[in-house]
Order: sequence, then structure tokens, then C-alpha cells
Amino acid sequence: MAMNDAALVAPFRGERYAGVGLTDVLAPPYDVINETERSALARKHACNVVHVILPQGNGDRYARAARELAEWRQRGQLVADQDPGLYVVRQRFATPDGASHLRTGVIAAVVAEPFANGRVKPHEKTHAGPKQDRLDLLRATATMCEALLMLSRDPTGALRQMLADVTAAPPLAQATLDDVEIALWRVDELRAAPLAAVAGRDPLYIADGHHRYETTVAYRAEHAEAIRTLALIVPLGDPGLVVLPTHRLVGGKRVAEAEVARMADHYTVEPLPAVGDARKALAELARGPGGCVVVLERQAYRLTRRQGAAPEAIAGLGPVVGSLDVAWADTLVVPPLRDAAGEERLRYTPELEAALRAVRSGEAGAAVLLNPPAVEDVLAVADATAFMPPKATFFTPKVPSGLVFLNYGRPTA
Repeated sequence: MAMNDAALVAPFRGERYAGVGLTDVLAPPYDVINETERSALARKHACNVVHVILPQGNGDRYARAARELAEWRQRGQLVADQDPGLYVVRQRFATPDGASHLRTGVIAAVVAEPFANGRVKPHEKTHAGPKQDRLDLLRATATMCEALLMLSRDPTGALRQMLADVTAAPPLAQATLDDVEIALWRVDELRAAPLAAVAGRDPLYIADGHHRYETTVAYRAEHAEAIRTLALIVPLGDPGLVVLPTHRLVGGKRVAEAEVARMADHYTVEPLPAVGDARKALAELARGPGGCVVVLERQAYRLTRRQGAAPEAIAGLGPVVGSLDVAWADTLVVPPLRDAAGEERLRYTPELEAALRAVRSGEAGAAVLLNPPAVEDVLAVADATAFMPPKATFFTPKVPSGLVFLNYGRPTA
């Protein structure tokens, strides 16, 4: 089938866990699991999906992942649905400010094709190492275990309404992962076709999972039958569509206050009465011209972007990317702080209090606190065929791995 002949979104014959508690076998996406978390997940259950997405052991670990899947299928712990369908997922979660949210989307089979086709749009650049790792795993297992997160503009609200209709019934299964409550519904073949048509009516935007998407495109080039990947598609109007900030933590020695004063060429620099006023300052920046907050050991500063012509380094990013607070911070604020700290290491956290603690403890020499970009900003960057700075977005919660599997050994719609 030619790439342009395939529907953007389609139902598929998924595989799901059977006879095991779903809470025990789910995991976050592979790229956010550290070694301690991996060990804890592996101990929860012998069939936890982490054994496949992050295989370990002597010898060929990718082959080991394939053996795990084969054994689960043989024992009836991973069972294929007989007919194509879709899978609606609702996640109840709390953000760091304590607010509760519900996010609802549908896991479907999305065509894997080059971005040049314009039907799937990225906003991040990718790196060769992670793509090669995922491709080696996919070659060994012929199975997609993790759904990407994609967004639909859903201009008429039709997708959101159809999802609400599905979730009015009791869920098929429920689970909890990292304090996020998960509910799962299966949409049978008859109802799945119109839902897929609505979900694929407009271009889709990758919110999370760029490396995995490009991996499936590469895998399709080797296996013509593997025309699709898995994605949780969330409509833009969903009230639970949340982007958290990604604050920057600069390692190394403590930074002198004079370093911040040197940023006055591009920002209005104002010392805050107390470091604890950082949250209030960020809220004020979000309502105004934008900027960031820099936190040092004993002092925090509000940096408000100066109006007028953008600095040359910002103008070179283009009008869409150059309008973002994170682009200004990564170009004009973070580099001099890293130089002053004498450390190349840079870490990220979505939690403001964690950033403040890191500076107070000396774990970080400085912190750069940011407001998150709006979802519309992310889509605007993608529409402009541009790229956000690294670690600019943190969509939450992550899509759980292991909710449903796409086995390329079975035909898809």
C-alpha cells in the first residue's frame, strides 16, 4: 500500500494483557525510567512491560525481549483481540499545584510516514542513538508496546464528543500508575470506523514520542506490512491537556549575583523580595511580556523581556520559535550561567519547589524558572516546520506503556 493511500488513523487488532492485574504490568515510557524505577517495575510482575521496553541480561537483550513476548503469548498472558477496534483511555491526575485533571484520548493505529507528507507534524528534533536502540528492539520483537501522544485540533469538537459518549459506559479495565488513575474502554469494530475517521480528519501533532515515531517509519521501510504505529490521540479542547514547565538547573559552583545583572541588555532585571516569591513572579510574567526567574543561593530575580527588536540571536530562530520564553532563556540566560558555574551539566525538572531545593542545597549553582509554553505554541512551531528548543515541553501525564500492543505479525486495517 502506498503511503498516501493509507488512512491517517485506523482501528487495529490489538493485544492486551489477560489474567494479570493491569496495575502490576504497566510502566511509564522507556525514556523516563531510571535504573531504580526499572528494578521496582520488574519486581512488580514477571510480565511487566518494562521487561520488553527496557530489556536487560547477558547476551542479546533485544532477543530476550522477543522471547519474553513469545512466552507471554504462549501462556495466554498476552492475548490478541479477534476484531479491529480502538481503545479509549482516561487518565485522572494531579499537577504539582494540587489541581485534579482528567485527560481523555483514543489509542489508534496511526500511519507511519515521512513528515514531508504533512499529515503528522513534529516539534522536536531527534537523535540517532535512541532511534537506533528502538529500531533494534522493534526488529527483534516486531511489536509496538508503547503509544505515542498525539494531538488533534478537532475544530468541530466531534472527536471530544465521541470520546465522551464512549466513556459514559463503565470501563473495561482500570489501573493506577505513579498516582495516575487509568480507565480503559474498547470500541468495537462497528463503532471504531467512524471514530477513527473523525480522529484522522485533520493532521496530527506529535506531543511526545518523536523518536518512536521516526523509528516506526524506518521499520516500515524494511517491512512493508508495518504501515502503522500506536498513538493516543487527544483533542485540543480536552480540559486535561496539560503542559508542565521544564525548569533548568545549572550544576557546578554557585553563581555570583553580578552575572544576572549582565543580562540587563535584553531583560529588565528586578530582585525579588524573597526567593519564595518566584511562583508569584512567574504568574506575573505569564500575564505580561514574558521572561523567566533566575534563582541563586540567596537571591532570586525576575527577568522581564525587553520590548522592541529581538536580539540578533533570537531573531535568527524565526518569529515563531523566537517568541517563546524558553528560546530566550536557552539562548540568552542559560549559557552565561553555565559559564559562570564552570559546569556543562544541565538538568531539568517540572517542579518549582524541587528547583528551589536544588539551589538551596548547593546541588545546583543556579536555576532558571520558566512558564510552560501553551499547547497552541507547540502546534504553531510544528505548523511552521520549526523545532522547539530541547526539553521545552513536558506533557503530563505520560501515556502508560503496555495498555495495548500492536503486533506487526498480525494484519492491521
